[in-house]
Amino acid sequence: MLRAFGAKIGRGVVIRSQVNINFPWRLEIGDHVWIGEEVMILSLDRVRIESHVCISQRAFLCTGSHKFKKETFDLVTKPIVVEEGCWIAAGAFIGPGVTLRRNTVCAAGAVVMRDAGPDAVVAGNPAAVREA
Repeated sequence: MLRAFGAKIGRGVVIRSQVNINFPWRLEIGDHVWIGEEVMILSLDRVRIESHVCISQRAFLCTGSHKFKKETFDLVTKPIVVEEGCWIAAGAFIGPGVTLRRNTVCAAGAVVMRDAGPDAVVAGNPAAVREA
């Protein structure tokens, strides 16, 4: 169904139940990706998920925010890139404009608002690099 609406989906992709993808034509998923239950992908801008990535339950990839200090509350969007081999654990939040470099692990509940990796473990709110 996602392909019918313009998403680019690789081979061996598993998308579990109740995943919410707002604008599939802005989504690109590589090979052998697993997306867990109730993941939210707010694709107001491009979202690229490379191969061999795991996105666990209730993670939220959010490409949009607002200029909250302006009266007009303008929408601001920036793409998200998740490079090969990353794991985004349950309940993690990935903010607009973030790139997760190869083999980065985002701990459960992490709030990631800046680029991370490669080969990093990030955890906390705001997320910071931790020892593996």
